[in-house]
Amino acid sequence: MSGGTEGGAGGRGRTTGSVLSGLTVAVGCVLFLGGFLWAALVYRPYTVPTDSMTPTIGAGARVLAERVDGSEIRRGDIVIFQDSVWGDLPMVKRVVGVGGDKVSCCTREGRLTVNGTPVDEPYLQGDGPASPVGFTAAVPPGRLFLLGDHRGDSLDSRGHLTDGDRGAVPRSAVSARVDARAWPLGSIGMVQRPTGFSALPGGTSEPGPLRLLTLAVITGAVLVLGGAAYGPIARRKGRTHG
Repeated sequence: MSGGTEGGAGGRGRTTGSVLSGLTVAVGCVLFLGGFLWAALVYRPYTVPTDSMTPTIGAGARVLAERVDGSEIRRGDIVIFQDSVWGDLPMVKRVVGVGGDKVSCCTREGRLTVNGTPVDEPYLQGDGPASPVGFTAAVPPGRLFLLGDHRGDSLDSRGHLTDGDRGAVPRSAVSARVDARAWPLGSIGMVQRPTGFSALPGGTSEPGPLRLLTLAVITGAVLVLGGAAYGPIARRKGRTHG
């Protein structure tokens, strides 16, 4: 009688453990695969072809850019856009002015101003002025004024100031906003939103869901591996006790 009771209890214990293990693996698969699928829908990879965004993003770097509508773009965002006036290929630049802004450079201290407010730009290449060539531009409504972080080696809105739209591109030309660097290995990480534009009307944009997606994938992988490891561990313990 007592032996049957002990065997039944052990059987129930093993069954409960197996069920929990299966549930752990199932939840892990949902998180792991769901995170990847969601990321594939929300983000697109892009290879930066030039060094115009150095040192923030180097030439040949691989970035992850969140698919967004142009209406969501704020000053300070690094965007991927395509405009026929600029060329046939997608380009990557930083937004420094939006419709209605007056963008000018440079002050006596060598700083860029937006609507008369000097902007702190710690991401720029080198210690010189914010632009080696002075300029002033009024950004038309519905458009964006774009500059590279390597102002001494960037073909950007400054080179199109004589165009009808004063070098600005339509918001509709933007297809994505850069959220993170994915390659090379030494540069992997989130692209921080600059604080220099936060005091201006509209502020800066919020980061996309990449951190959450990464956490979901990592957590899912841990759950799958942990749940799958339960069976071999339980069998080994059973043989040891036997």
